[in-house]
Amino acid sequence: MSLLKFESMLKTNNIYFFDLSEFEDIIVHYLDTGKIALAKKAIKLGLEQHPQSIDLKLLMVETYLVENEIEKASKLLKKIEVIAPQNEEVFIQKATINSKKGLHEEAIVNLQKALSYSDDKIDIWSLMGMEYLYLEDFKNARINFTNCIEADYEDYSALYNIVYCFDMQKQHEEALKYLNSYIDINPYCEVAWHQLGRQQFVLENYKEALKAFDYAVLIDESFLGGYLEKAKTLEQLNNYQEAIDNYLITLELDDPTAFAYLRIGECYEKLEKLDAAVSYYKKAVHEDPLLDKAWILLSNVYFDQENYQKAAYYLSKALKIDEDNALYWRRYAEINLRLSFFKKAVIGFNSCLELGDTSPEIYMGLTDVLSFLGEFNEALKVMLKAQKTYQHFAELEYRFVGLFFLLDKEEYAFTHLINGMRIDYEYHMILSELYPTVYENEKIQKLLIDYKRI
Repeated sequence: MSLLKFESMLKTNNIYFFDLSEFEDIIVHYLDTGKIALAKKAIKLGLEQHPQSIDLKLLMVETYLVENEIEKASKLLKKIEVIAPQNEEVFIQKATINSKKGLHEEAIVNLQKALSYSDDKIDIWSLMGMEYLYLEDFKNARINFTNCIEADYEDYSALYNIVYCFDMQKQHEEALKYLNSYIDINPYCEVAWHQLGRQQFVLENYKEALKAFDYAVLIDESFLGGYLEKAKTLEQLNNYQEAIDNYLITLELDDPTAFAYLRIGECYEKLEKLDAAVSYYKKAVHEDPLLDKAWILLSNVYFDQENYQKAAYYLSKALKIDEDNALYWRRYAEINLRLSFFKKAVIGFNSCLELGDTSPEIYMGLTDVLSFLGEFNEALKVMLKAQKTYQHFAELEYRFVGLFFLLDKEEYAFTHLINGMRIDYEYHMILSELYPTVYENEKIQKLLIDYKRI
């Protein structure tokens, strides 16, 4: 009623009287709904009718802070503090200003002053906890959030923050102890069971995690997060069909998500139901076309089915989203090799190297394609780069044999052949696959036979 009366007053220009609590309710409503201009009007009219009100002046400070007018807020707070030096809200707002400036230790000092003047300490403990989080002082942050919980066992925001502190300190066993003690007092709290399950999951105690998530969804049958975590746990236990069933529940409880579709697709793929997997991967990219993981999973399914054209099509979608992913470029090279698009394969392998994937498979793949294209000098350059990192690799030594022989540097070729045979004689058969003319050369054959006799 007060709000309607106030808005009617604004429209008619009539002046109505409101008591102080009515003005406060009106202003808080406007602040909560982001209507700052109306909040300011209400404060102005409120101060005209109640010029001595500290609370209205403090609400004015809050509007300044919302608009990031820090200096105006600070000046007004100094005036208020002179009049009301023991008002807790003065120190809370001073702490807010400190926090905005990144002065978190000063903010804590002001919140401690506020605490000494306050009868309702929960909000102040919560604010102090947040300031300690900014400082990454997780021990003191946890102490303050624990104070909140002890004052109100249903303060789930504080409970989440306590568990977050344990997580950041990697104290998962301690988190389990805390959550179990909390559950002893508040056994029907689905949030606590959910958090307990998460800690068990991190510790890879998947059966215990599953029990906790079962309790969470039993307490609240519409607990979306509980079903999601339960499904992820069932995946770890290789119960893929049950995992699918739980992901499907999340789709009924809320709008469908690309994440759920993706996970369902991966479960179907594990069950070797590839048509269903592809169907859900496609639903995932329909829901979120920028989800590159779904595109790459589609590409992988078709790659395994040797449908390289479709694999290439879906891979191109993933690369458009994340062109700096070396794994995608590796698959790009592999697909194009299968399609006999050798120059594209070269681009794929080179992209891998540029992005830091310098594994021996990349060097050798690039070398083999360049050799096939007759670009022996370029292939040799690649091998020389590889040799700087990978020494005593038979796979490289035999490739050097082929390249040096084809480039009429037989002395180098024989040296590498001896190196290769010393490392792994049997692997010399790679020469017959990659460089058949070199393998069939009489000198090479003689060296191979002589070495075997020795």
